[in-house]
Amino acid sequence: MRTLPLASALALALFLPSSPAVRAQGAAQGAPPTATQAEEGFRVVNRTGQEARTLNAVRAGRPDWAGNLLPRPLADGATYRLRPNPQAGCRFDIRLVLADGREAVKRDQEICTQREIALDASTVVAAGSAARPPSPETPPSPQAIPRPGVRAATGTGFLVAGERVLTNRHVVDGCDRVLVRGPDGRNHAAVPPARTDANLDLALLAVPGLTGPVLSFRQDPPLRRGEGVVAFGYPLTGLLSSDAKLTRGEINGLAGLRDNQDQIQISAPVQPGNSGGPLLDMQGNVVGVVVSKLNAQAVAGRTGDIAQNINFAVRGERAAAFLRAAGVTPAAARSNGADRSAADVGEIAERATMFIRCER
Repeated sequence: MRTLPLASALALALFLPSSPAVRAQGAAQGAPPTATQAEEGFRVVNRTGQEARTLNAVRAGRPDWAGNLLPRPLADGATYRLRPNPQAGCRFDIRLVLADGREAVKRDQEICTQREIALDASTVVAAGSAARPPSPETPPSPQAIPRPGVRAATGTGFLVAGERVLTNRHVVDGCDRVLVRGPDGRNHAAVPPARTDANLDLALLAVPGLTGPVLSFRQDPPLRRGEGVVAFGYPLTGLLSSDAKLTRGEINGLAGLRDNQDQIQISAPVQPGNSGGPLLDMQGNVVGVVVSKLNAQAVAGRTGDIAQNINFAVRGERAAAFLRAAGVTPAAARSNGADRSAADVGEIAERATMFIRCER
């Protein structure tokens, strides 16, 4: 983090009690969902061309499919309604096991805003190919093992495409080696050189073997002062716990220090180690890349007053333009729906946010 001087059964527990069999029958007969039903959860639609014998719905990334949620087979064209427990989060993996044994699967579905998940013939795979046994641990390569006793600095980054991680340039500047640790705890070695922009203080790392969900950049509407934001990253490594940290705040200003139009000012608390982490709006879309905080001691020495909680992030649209110039097309989304809880936004960020270790 740069400090800127003034001058610079578990499956069933995921769902609330309901009467899904009745609702499934009504939907199969073509009855449209009412407003009350829409508020109760989301619908899984069988459009595979044959009857489904099993329905599984588990939180995204879970290593098994848990239990069957269907009380009876689900006909082709029929709909089954589920009411997730509010504590279950917004991202689910969905599977139908069909009469011929094949499986229809959709993963990482956003069920808080997407009220209908349709599984059609394009989602069907061979029997057993969607099974989810826990992945065996693969020993890291020697290039991905942290070296003890070397001088190291840390920061944060996030996945913007397969094997591509966005962070700050100052996080990786002058490093002999850069290690990227994913949410699963495994380290990957970045391959130099990184694509960088000194003016924006951004860097795009190539990290072979690192894949997973990517974060979407907010496309519209334009940012406004006072909007809630969440910063997610790995501050003060070695002092705080090793897990990621979430802080909440607001957009205070639409420009950075001395009217820097490439940045926004935020009140979400950030510390050394947060650099390069995502700044998300309350729908889980990226609106910035955390970059710096004001040096309160320098300000106090010059003005006699202690500046409080003045932090900055690179604007999301500037970061997205940097990615496109580097040959990466970032995912984009509109933030037009209802705000989520900070916990839900944190779950979205956690799957794509990486710990970065710079060894010198």
